[in-house]
Amino acid sequence: MIMAKPKPLQEIIGYVRTLHKLLVVGCNGCVAVCEAGGLKEVEVLSSALRMHFMKEGKVLEILEMSLTRQCDKEYLEELKERIDGYDAVLSLACGAGVQLLAEMYENKPVFPAVDTCFIGVTEEQGMWSERCQACGQCVLSETAGICPITRCSKRMLNGPCGGSENGKCEISILVGRDVACGWHLIFERLKKSGRLDSFRRPAPDKDWTLSRDGGPRRIIREDVRP
Repeated sequence: MIMAKPKPLQEIIGYVRTLHKLLVVGCNGCVAVCEAGGLKEVEVLSSALRMHFMKEGKVLEILEMSLTRQCDKEYLEELKERIDGYDAVLSLACGAGVQLLAEMYENKPVFPAVDTCFIGVTEEQGMWSERCQACGQCVLSETAGICPITRCSKRMLNGPCGGSENGKCEISILVGRDVACGWHLIFERLKKSGRLDSFRRPAPDKDWTLSRDGGPRRIIREDVRP
């Protein structure tokens, strides 16, 4: 799941200060689950904007909406009949949704209302943590379902390094909190499942061009294309 957090209200106010009519659009996908961009957050943000500008003696007309997804053109089509009636769009989607919305409606300013952070999981209510960096070459089959690129502070494919002590990473001192050594976690889980043979096999170098070079990545599935 893509995790995001709300942008500071003052930053958003700076985007929309000169506007008179604003379309605020949420997304019922990932950002709704992490309570950053669903309909509830659209309503809260819209109310905060109305109150701010009311105190300044200005009326900001706001239409509130939330789409099934903003990373899919099919759902963005729902804005087609309404978007021209507004000065700009404030999107509470992740960065992918904001970009696709702006691509579809190029004549309309589109502003982000959240900061997209990482691909992660819900640990408990109000707490989310990173699990995947979408590197393009998944090695979880060899690392007991623990991603070394995400969980190791140095993104090492063979570890642990000399900075691991008592199951903690040396970066703990710098950040002021205990950070688990990713490779210690991998070792312990492989041990529990009787798969330490995987730990002993050196991992080959990753092809980082799959995730870092050559422009935006694309997946093409001929078996599902029309």
